[in-house]
Amino acid sequence: MYTVSEAVARTLASNTDTFFGLMGNGNAWLVDALERLGTPMVPVRHEVAAVASADSYHRVTRKLAVATTTYGPGFTNVITALTDAALSHTPLVYVVGSAPAAAPRDFDIDQDAMSTAAGAHVLTVGPDNTAAITQQAVDLALETLRPVVLSIPYDLADQPVTEAGAQAPAPAQPAVRAVPVVDAALEKLVGATHPLIVAGRGARAAAADLIALAELLRADVATTAPARGTFPTGEHRYRDLGISGGFAAEGAAREMQRADVVLVVGAGLNQFTTSFGNAYGEHATIIQIDIAETATNPRVDLFLSGNATDVIPALLDGLRSREYIAGKRQRLETDPTARALGEELAPDGRLDPRSLMVRLNRTIPADRLIVSDGGHFIGWANMYFDVQGPDHLIMVGTAFQSIGLGFPSAPGVATAAGERTTVLVTGDGGGLMGIADAESFIRTAHRGVVIVVNDAAYGAEIHQYGANSRGLAEKPMLIPEINFAGMLSPLGAQGTVVRTLDDLADFEEWIASESTGTYVLDCRVSRSIVAPYMNKALQKTTV
Repeated sequence: MYTVSEAVARTLASNTDTFFGLMGNGNAWLVDALERLGTPMVPVRHEVAAVASADSYHRVTRKLAVATTTYGPGFTNVITALTDAALSHTPLVYVVGSAPAAAPRDFDIDQDAMSTAAGAHVLTVGPDNTAAITQQAVDLALETLRPVVLSIPYDLADQPVTEAGAQAPAPAQPAVRAVPVVDAALEKLVGATHPLIVAGRGARAAAADLIALAELLRADVATTAPARGTFPTGEHRYRDLGISGGFAAEGAAREMQRADVVLVVGAGLNQFTTSFGNAYGEHATIIQIDIAETATNPRVDLFLSGNATDVIPALLDGLRSREYIAGKRQRLETDPTARALGEELAPDGRLDPRSLMVRLNRTIPADRLIVSDGGHFIGWANMYFDVQGPDHLIMVGTAFQSIGLGFPSAPGVATAAGERTTVLVTGDGGGLMGIADAESFIRTAHRGVVIVVNDAAYGAEIHQYGANSRGLAEKPMLIPEINFAGMLSPLGAQGTVVRTLDDLADFEEWIASESTGTYVLDCRVSRSIVAPYMNKALQKTTV
């Protein structure tokens, strides 16, 4: 008969073949069971990376995310990534050791309460229900798009399950959601003079119909940052304005302000997407389509609760049944998405991050997946790197406004990438914070690139609170200038310190050679170049 841990492993293995984790006392039996079943976990070096990598793996593949760590400090180490997964609506099962069922030990904490506070569901297995509770965890994660913490009490981990405990029900069928009445939305869209469609990650499965809708309306289109690539480039009867919100180009932001009807599909309308409430015109009608029960922003005028895959076809059918034909739209002759190219060097003699990103965007193969850590530099990859599809730029941590999850989430993207190039963009502050899993990324990436935007500071804090903004002491915001290329070379990476664009020559040869492995670019950038989104945020805080 199976042990409790093996019953958990077998049930999970029937739902997915990819696991991320770090072994400890509380999950040793589970890890052993996965190994014996031929579905070993991808090992990471810090517990936070177990959940962060599982989360990022899901974002690329849309497969169930599964992570495991030990109890106690192993559990508390994952809380930041677990909270971000909850805020990001990631279906994730986190299997963790917990206090003995018989009685807690002196060092046990209330992991259930902490999990609930982080936004996760909580379930606990026992010998009589192991497989059933494990399958319930999978079904609950997929149904609610939230993490489920599945606890294995320490004194039960190696105990046999009963016959009933080994029986797992069939996976639950996805719930069928009613298609909301779309008549009011149709009236607004038919009467729109300057319609704008904004797609978020929740629109990914409906992309083909959303493109058809945009073409029928001859609408402007935009996306959230992770959903970039939803609308293909080329000749289409829509105009792509790029990213909605703080990362928008100046000309594109002005055009979005002109929209009289904004259809938001599968996006939460957070402060970044709405540019702190300034992305859309004061008198624009905002229509939101989302699986949430109610609108996710008070700015929404009309809310349709449902799956984009159901609602968008209903809108298309409604427009076609009315024999809708869009009128001619007035467009600017200039490209509203154009961005400043920057100079090679800033006035202080360090790299201008804009020209650096332009050069790297041309150099790195287009078929790439990008992982971005959080920090001031987050704008550069979002604004200057092209992507080929939604969730080709992964940002674990931004929902919770965390930094330091770049290296911890990168192994998940590298695992999903296969032979494609995985590019990690991190700052020096966040990079040092998550450095334990630099080894994990180097080990898992078939072909990896690490770009460290190194300004020897916590750049966001410098710009928000330093001498030129609120006058706080800058010394605590500074970081010694670390040589990341040198630091990661003993782990198996190649690398170079980049002070001028000419210093990219060796990297460009490496790219051209189609070599495998990981290359580290330690880019010494200027703190004097402030990302446009940060300027917008600073203007907001000073109003």
